[in-house]
Order: sequence, then C-alpha cells, then structure tokens
Amino acid sequence: MSRLLQRGSIIKFGLRCSYNRYLHRWIRNKENCLIRLPVYSGDDDISGVVDLRMNKNKKIDHLGIRIELIGRIEILNDQKQSSDFMSMGRELEAQGILMEDKSYKFQFNKFEKQYESYYGKEVKLRYYLRVIMNRNYGQVKKEVEFAVQIMEQEQEDQPQSSLKLEVGIEDCLHLDFEYFKSRYHLRDVVTGKVNFYLVKIKIKYMELAVIRKEQIGSGTNQQTENDILVKYELMDGCPQKGEVVPIRLFLSGIDISPTFKNVSGKFSVKYILNLILVDEDDRRYFKQQEITVYRKK
Repeated sequence: MSRLLQRGSIIKFGLRCSYNRYLHRWIRNKENCLIRLPVYSGDDDISGVVDLRMNKNKKIDHLGIRIELIGRIEILNDQKQSSDFMSMGRELEAQGILMEDKSYKFQFNKFEKQYESYYGKEVKLRYYLRVIMNRNYGQVKKEVEFAVQIMEQEQEDQPQSSLKLEVGIEDCLHLDFEYFKSRYHLRDVVTGKVNFYLVKIKIKYMELAVIRKEQIGSGTNQQTENDILVKYELMDGCPQKGEVVPIRLFLSGIDISPTFKNVSGKFSVKYILNLILVDEDDRRYFKQQEITVYRKK
C-alpha cells in the first residue's frame, strides 16, 4: 500500500491506493530520484481509498471531488506535443461542505491497457491516478503513478526467422554475419555467428552494440535520439580466412524495453544490433540490423 500526502494551508490531502502488488518497477522521476511503481497488466483492476484530512475546527467549501485515471504521452523537449491517450473518471462527491475527515473508496475495473509504460530520454508514456477537489479559488490536486506491462503472446507463438547480412570491401574484406532470431523477449539471448571469407586488412577488434532509437513525430519534423545501451567485444585481434566467431549477448542485464511502433502517432522506439569492425588505423566498418523486442508471459 502506498500513501502520499500533500500539505496545504487549510487541508491535508492524501491519496492511499491499496495496490497489494507483487510486481514493481523502478523509474526515475522529475527530480532524477528512483521511485518504485506497482505494475498492472492483463485484466487487473485498480482500486483504493482517497483520504481527505482537515485541520481541526475548519470547514471546507468545495465544488465537487473527482478521481481520474489517465494515460499520457509526454514529449520532454516539446510539451505542446504531449497529450492524453486515455482518460476516465469517477465522481467521489458532489458540491458541498466538508466538516470532518472523510474517506472515499474507488475502483476502475479491468481498465484499458493499450500501451506499455515507457520512460525514455525524450519521451514518457505514463499512467497515473489524479484526485481533484474543485474550489472557488482553484483546485487541489494529487497524483499517484503506476506502471502497465503488456504481455505479447502472439510474438512468442510466431515462427522465428534468422537475419543474415554481408559486409565487404572489394579485394580487402568479405564476411557475413547471422543472427539466429529476429525477435527477442526482454530476458533473451542474442546468438549468431560471423564468417570471415577474405581478410586483407589488419583488424584490431570486433564488437556488438545494442542501440535504442527513439523517434519523435513523423515526416520532416521527426526527431531521433540514439542511445548506446551496451557494447560487447566479440573478438580481439585479426581473424584468419575461414574463421567463425560466435555471437552471444544476454539482454537480461540491459535496460531495455519492448519495441514501440508509432504509438498514438507520437513516437516509436526501435532496437538496433550494430556490428562494428575497427582496423589498425581506427577506421570503423559497421552494419546495423533492427530487431523486435517484446515482453513474454
């Protein structure tokens, strides 16, 4: 159970949500502090209690009290593009006068979980509860955030296909590499191999990087943010003709999310495997391949 309190000059306004969840997710808030959010998925309901705490010998005139469940996409560098993609509400009390502390139970049954929560560098997709007390001079508000996870069983059920690409420099270098799968769950292992057919340049090392690509907007106004999540050295030194180098990279230790495709027309999140060769003159040769990442049950 989480309990949050906001202090005002005449009231103490608290929101207590009975989460009773075994799953939690850690995220960074606006102050860059880690906070723990309860996780909801599938047909989960969300319920709890709203507490209004008054100072003694005070009465509160209000124009109504309401609780809302909101899903919102926030574009961090352009708030004008931010918008709600879902909103539902319940009236807790009509206009009146509060003379004492009061509690209100609430419940949203099997609320729609269209998208998974996402917290990136340039965009956030977040869910939260908001309680509003309307008053003549303004509003008193309190928010409690939670996370949503989407299990994609259809990705698990589909047959896999391998990804095979060639890299070459005429009369200098010829190789191909193969990833044995094109779709990976969040705790999966990327496996594959690199085959060297011609090597006439001195290679210092070869590495594999995982890149997260956030794309905000579309068309000519689209903005892209690339973030290298991890680099893993596959080979140290120059390979010989005919050599085969295995690929094995664990995703479970990486801060990775599912792939997002054109969410509400606002943003996409893609994951790229970048195979990089570096020669003795520090020239870099690379080949990128997009993969699909999903959450399995």
